[in-house]
Amino acid sequence: MQNQNPMNQPQTNGTQQVSANMAPNMSHGGHELFDAHEVIGGVIGMLNQYKMYEQNVQDPELKDILTRQANFTTELYNIMTESFKTGQKPSQSTHVYNMTQDNDVVYGMQPGQPKKPAQNPSELTDAEYSSFMLGQMKGLASTMAMTALEMTNPVLRRVVADSVPNMIEMSYELFLYQNKHGYYQVPQLAQQDMNQMLQSYAPAPQQPLN
Repeated sequence: MQNQNPMNQPQTNGTQQVSANMAPNMSHGGHELFDAHEVIGGVIGMLNQYKMYEQNVQDPELKDILTRQANFTTELYNIMTESFKTGQKPSQSTHVYNMTQDNDVVYGMQPGQPKKPAQNPSELTDAEYSSFMLGQMKGLASTMAMTALEMTNPVLRRVVADSVPNMIEMSYELFLYQNKHGYYQVPQLAQQDMNQMLQSYAPAPQQPLN
């Protein structure tokens, strides 16, 4: 009888086989399941909040951003939940979100009224709604990035990881909208201080990668 190579034998950990011999829809770690629920729940929360904002946003430009981001994220939600349930390649691929804002940022501070909490929902304006939207997108980007680092199912991990740049792009689009309308101002350092900061680093010796 020939000796069998132990490297060719199915590996086990307790009573569970490794993922190579496991059904795709079962190849999830316990921690991953909780993280996936957090991510998917966050996407649902974002879509529900956008639905609430939809009837209150006044600026057609912001409403267009809201509609495009909600439609894109709804498609992502369907892809994500399918991957989560099956553990296999989804029936449709993820796409790249393309914003409509240009990349011009307005620098400097303009005087304005001090901010304070609204006392009535009627006091909320597009400045607040765009800020709410930005906060939710930034939160999703952070949650997805942290979750993708600990995903065990390769398909779900890829779907979540590929979604992070899209969340960043939607966040940036909202930042640019707010900045253009004076809702998100960007102060700068004095020119001398900025130059000193920019010249703070020198290149390191680098070996060829190959």
